[in-house]
Amino acid sequence: MVSQNPLFTSLSSEQPSLLSVSFASDPTASLGVQLTNHDNGLTNEMFSPGYASVATVLDDKETLARKAGVKVGDYIVAVNGEGFRRFPPDFKEEELRDVTEEIDLIQFADDDVHNDNIENRTEEESKEEREKKQRLKDRVITSKKPGDSYELLLQKIRQIKSSPTPLLISVERYSWDSRVHSWSRFLSARNGNVPSAMTMIQAHERWRNEFFPIDLTSEGTQGILKAHAVSEIDVSNDEQISAAVYIDFAKLQSLRSVDMEENDALADDVIKAFVVYTETLLARASDPRRPKTCHFVDLTGVSLKQGLHARLLKKLYATFEPNYPETLEKMVMYPVPKIMASAVNAMLSFVNENTRKKFVITDDLFVVCKELGWNLKEIEQCGNVNGYMKKHLKHGLSFVFD
Repeated sequence: MVSQNPLFTSLSSEQPSLLSVSFASDPTASLGVQLTNHDNGLTNEMFSPGYASVATVLDDKETLARKAGVKVGDYIVAVNGEGFRRFPPDFKEEELRDVTEEIDLIQFADDDVHNDNIENRTEEESKEEREKKQRLKDRVITSKKPGDSYELLLQKIRQIKSSPTPLLISVERYSWDSRVHSWSRFLSARNGNVPSAMTMIQAHERWRNEFFPIDLTSEGTQGILKAHAVSEIDVSNDEQISAAVYIDFAKLQSLRSVDMEENDALADDVIKAFVVYTETLLARASDPRRPKTCHFVDLTGVSLKQGLHARLLKKLYATFEPNYPETLEKMVMYPVPKIMASAVNAMLSFVNENTRKKFVITDDLFVVCKELGWNLKEIEQCGNVNGYMKKHLKHGLSFVFD
């Protein structure tokens, strides 16, 4: 049975989840990851909570990282209870979810367990000791020059690995739209201008608080979702090929009760459906640092004489561009006859130059397949693009309410 919630909330949070990787079961084992150094003195590191994150999880399934469920983008924030943080945490550890997969492997070292006099300690002393340990775990370290804090972290890991004490690495996982991961995207969208990027990300956070939750049960939104006028297309298990948000303009034309250029209610419902699928695909990205999605605008059966409804496209762009910067892999519009391509390009003059480079306007199916990683032979077997779309359409049953 499909789990349903009538209110769709943003699929990201500023609050992290926790993981622990213990070497108690195999002190000489390899962690099984490659790390990224976040101690380079760069502005895109401003919101990185620690000085090292996971760049790659090695393929060996027997590594401790894989057993514990470590993923790309996870941050190392403490080693054996000693913090290696850039700034203090904004949360209480007891409020966070521990997502360590093989939790039975975790053996938290606590010298007090071996203290013969532990029963004689007062409750207040135990509380003080716990607070002291938490302060050490939340410790912030700074260094005089870039690279020193990262090197201190590595030295600590090497030191414990060469000692009888089992290594215990504390990790934090942040979602794709948290500042930890999104800041680099907003900074890139503003060409490295920190004040401008900060203004942009703050505006996005205000929009997120105001836009969500989305009421999926509203008549207009349900009409869009049930008709699959906006939906998801996923044709591959290959993580290198981004899934696509599919916009069927012919169905949008059939849904409008009045001219879409004047129908703000329909445009708002299209935007809500578009955001639902955009969030869904980006949250599913294997790398939260660089989540990507594609857009496929299907113009099959659409009369270009009626126009492409520039107002709707502008509203979609005005939602996507400032709130999901640097997440677009490709925007493909098909089929657009060559004779109309220049007119369509002119109509899209409101799109900024960097984003326009990701637009593909074509009537060539080979180009579509090349850009989106689709299988041309399979499309031919399905008869046409529409048949191919139906085959790979993900119905989003959790979003449809009868």
